[in-house]
Amino acid sequence: MGTLNVRTDESMETAIRALADEFGSRTEAVRYALLRTYKERLIEQAAADAERLADDPHDQAEMLAIQRFMGVE
Repeated sequence: MGTLNVRTDESMETAIRALADEFGSRTEAVRYALLRTYKERLIEQAAADAERLADDPHDQAEMLAIQRFMGVE
């Protein structure tokens, strides 16, 4: 496992303290914040992809074929 050094400012210290109170340590607070942000970005990207694909009839047909192949309809 790697180590990360981060320079913080006053607003970051406030956020880290608040999260550390909830998650038990500064390390856990930072881990939580990074993983939560990463998860949110993945969800945003998936939503954007779904919106883009919903407007494409060829992609819709391909998704339907995959669902049928997997037995999901």
